[in-house]
Amino acid sequence: MINESTKPFLRDVYDHTIQAIDTIETYRDMLSGMLDLYLSSVSNRMNEVMKVLTIIATIFIPLTFITGIYGMNFQYMPELGMRWGYPAVLIVMALISVTMLVYFRRKRWL
Repeated sequence: MINESTKPFLRDVYDHTIQAIDTIETYRDMLSGMLDLYLSSVSNRMNEVMKVLTIIATIFIPLTFITGIYGMNFQYMPELGMRWGYPAVLIVMALISVTMLVYFRRKRWL
């Protein structure tokens, strides 16, 4: 069904088809690599955000604990009768926060 005179043209079309398929596969591999790079950068950014949020939560957990204890209705807490009890607790809470911030900055986590 194919003449001998058309065989060289069909081989030429076949070669062009193979070349186009190779080019498409190369572009597909490049696109796959770029997609992996993008997803990796997004994941890295999300990890940085999660690290900062974890540090903030770590700073507020002890403060929440202290506030929870002093928020209870106790009748016999020694600090309640002291004149400087409330400011002393606030100073302790501030010291805890500052100490944790300094520690995280020294570790280069923040």
